[in-house]
Amino acid sequence: MLEDETEQRPRRRSPWGVLALALLSGLAMMRNGANVEDGPPQPTAAAAVATRADQQPANAPTPPADMEVLDHSSVQRIRIPTINVDAPVMTVGLDAQGWIDAPPPQDRNLAGWYLNGISPGQQGSAVIVGHVDNAQGPAVFYGLGSLKPGQHIEVQRYDGRTAVFEVYGVEVFAKDAFPGARVYGDTGHPELRVITCGGGYSKAKGYDGNVVVFARMVEAR
Repeated sequence: MLEDETEQRPRRRSPWGVLALALLSGLAMMRNGANVEDGPPQPTAAAAVATRADQQPANAPTPPADMEVLDHSSVQRIRIPTINVDAPVMTVGLDAQGWIDAPPPQDRNLAGWYLNGISPGQQGSAVIVGHVDNAQGPAVFYGLGSLKPGQHIEVQRYDGRTAVFEVYGVEVFAKDAFPGARVYGDTGHPELRVITCGGGYSKAKGYDGNVVVFARMVEAR
């Protein structure tokens, strides 16, 4: 957990709550000294995920019937052309308190993938996290909230394969009411969640929310 993180662990949490808090701890960065007047872009209501009554996404793309589901592999790089992201991805593990580490904040162009999580391209929801900014200014996922449905994210894996995901939703959630089951649940398809900090900001507490991008794999090459 970063030293400026002020989240407190609730006394009782569901298993999804544990996962949500673990993956999100350490992501909030103080913008001390950053030359960012208006803050990072935030998702619009039009980019929200539409869900059916069973909570399955209604606006997710339909992958090709013959698309290959990939095996497990570590992650090498993430590219999001529409917001000029082309960043290496490091594996992150647990810190001494049992929380998922974030990438080192000093490197503004670095993302993190939890080593024991789903690989991008496997069935399930893979998760890649990164800072929105640091003391020097915008970081790797500063523009994440401006993504729109239909745009693509490419994840290069160490097995030589690249998983291509199509965005179908972008939302911001309060950290103290994070819908873990909705974000991390298995939809029956290979999915990706890209997460950074967002929402309101105060110098005393940092960001009060997290921007979450929902995307589904549409190509494996």
